[in-house]
Amino acid sequence: MSFIDSNLKEYIDNIQPLCEGELGELQKHAYEIDLPIIPNDVVRLMSVLLGIMKPKRILELGMAVGFSSIFMSDFLQEGGSITTVDRYPQMIECARANFKKFGKEDKINLIIGDAVEVVKKLEGEFDVVFMDAAKGQYINILPDVIRLTRKGGLIIADDVLQDGRVAKERLEVPRRQRTMHTRLNEFLTEISNNKSLRSSILTVGDGVALIQKL
Repeated sequence: MSFIDSNLKEYIDNIQPLCEGELGELQKHAYEIDLPIIPNDVVRLMSVLLGIMKPKRILELGMAVGFSSIFMSDFLQEGGSITTVDRYPQMIECARANFKKFGKEDKINLIIGDAVEVVKKLEGEFDVVFMDAAKGQYINILPDVIRLTRKGGLIIADDVLQDGRVAKERLEVPRRQRTMHTRLNEFLTEISNNKSLRSSILTVGDGVALIQKL
C-alpha cells in the first residue's frame, strides 16, 4: 500500500537512486524477486539518520538476507559492530554468504534465535536498534529494546502501519491479522505516550516509527 499519491510516489522512487555498486545490485535483485528487505525510501531515510548518529554499536532484530546489516555497517564508527538476530535457516544461509561476499564478517555478529528470547539475554548498550522482526512481537520486546538502547540512542521500528490496517477497527481486519493489529496498536500507543521516549510515526515504506530514548 502507498500512503501517497501514486504519481508522487513514482516521482520519489525515480529521483532517489538505489545503493551504489554491488550493494545496489543485491538491493535490486531482492526487489525483483520479492525478498523481504527494506524498501528504498526507508533505505534513504536510514542513511540520513545513521549519518547523523554515527553509531558505534547497532542491534538489528530480523536480518533477512543481510542487506540491511551490510548497508548499516557502512555508517559505523571505526571499530564499530552490528549484532543481528534471526532464526530462519534459509535467510541465515543467504545472509552469511552475503556477509562473506561483502567482506563484513568482522563487523557483523550473527546470533541465531528468536528475537523475543535473545533480547532478554543481551547485555550492554547500543546506539541504534533496528526492529524488523515479527511485528506482532514489537510490544513484547520493547522493554528489553529500551533497556539495550543508550540514553539519546535511536530505535527504528519498520513496517508499523501494516498497509494501513492499524487504523481500522479490529473487526474490520481479517481474523488471522487481528492479534497483530491489536499488538501493533498497543506498541504505537506505548511509544507515543511513554514519558521516557520521544517518538514520531512516519508513512515511509509501510510505516516507520522513530523512537529516541530520553
